[in-house]
Amino acid sequence: MSAPLHATAVAHSNIALVKYWGKLARAGNYPAVPSLSLTLDAFSTRTEVCFDAQLKSDEFALDGTLVTGRPLERVTRLLSSVRMQAKLEIHARVISVNNFPTASGLASSASGFAALAVAASHAAGLSPSAAEQSALARSCSASAARSLFGGLAMLNVGSDAASPLLGAQEWPLALIVAVTDASPKSIGSTEAMNHCSKTSPCYRAWLDAAPALFASACAAVLRQDLESLGACMEESTWLMHSTMITANPAVLYLAPATLSVIHELRRRRCPEIPAFFTTDAGAHVKVLTLAKHAETVKNWLSAVTGVTRVVVCHPGPPAYLVDPQVRAS
Repeated sequence: MSAPLHATAVAHSNIALVKYWGKLARAGNYPAVPSLSLTLDAFSTRTEVCFDAQLKSDEFALDGTLVTGRPLERVTRLLSSVRMQAKLEIHARVISVNNFPTASGLASSASGFAALAVAASHAAGLSPSAAEQSALARSCSASAARSLFGGLAMLNVGSDAASPLLGAQEWPLALIVAVTDASPKSIGSTEAMNHCSKTSPCYRAWLDAAPALFASACAAVLRQDLESLGACMEESTWLMHSTMITANPAVLYLAPATLSVIHELRRRRCPEIPAFFTTDAGAHVKVLTLAKHAETVKNWLSAVTGVTRVVVCHPGPPAYLVDPQVRAS
């Protein structure tokens, strides 16, 4: 059967509850520590791939803007892997649309490369498993490996692919995102983590501590123990940011509004309303709580100076194919 040459996929971003920061010293884009994430229903990327014999090179448009340079190179690297597997020798046009701010610390690369892996594979006539798609996405963005799966997913050190830990419907969680600055980051995550691994005196401590935190967090998920998971989340967050703050020069993603949200959350949370924060390579704060407390926590965060928007997310679905004729609005 010939390849359809055209496919569209949707993938949702994921937020690492236990962080990945740094890479192994080996080819293939493997993370240096294990990670645990929650896929989010509210944030997604829709990607359309069309292989076209008339194209002289790959093209990539993101949110209506033609992209060149390193972002295009990363897309081409994934497409080249697909072409090699499918024995296809034509270029592709890629059109991606995010329904949330791009490159601002909300994991747009995770959803973007997951959606690209699914759409490109099927457009090329391949029928890969979810694990194979996850491995393809990871080769360009380690966090993208987890966005192939819904609910809570994990990526172990040295693993080609992520794997699911707990389905989206199995634990009624909510992750509330306090958006503090929707502009692109001053330094990309990959560049920042490489800089931290080379210059931070805390990086070795991060590598030593991360596996135990990951194991504890996974165990907490399986017994649905939010307080234990929350404690692991916050410790992982501070350990990761310690490598940034102690890098030379320091990498500072935390903004005044970030710290204001964290202080307010720590002041308000209580045994009756458990809520725990995390931040990534960006200024936004994400707060994990039970779904029944989502509106209360949203109101807490909305009142903090510097918060421009608050989005309530719930566990999201796996990446999926959609009708390629239906275009994003």
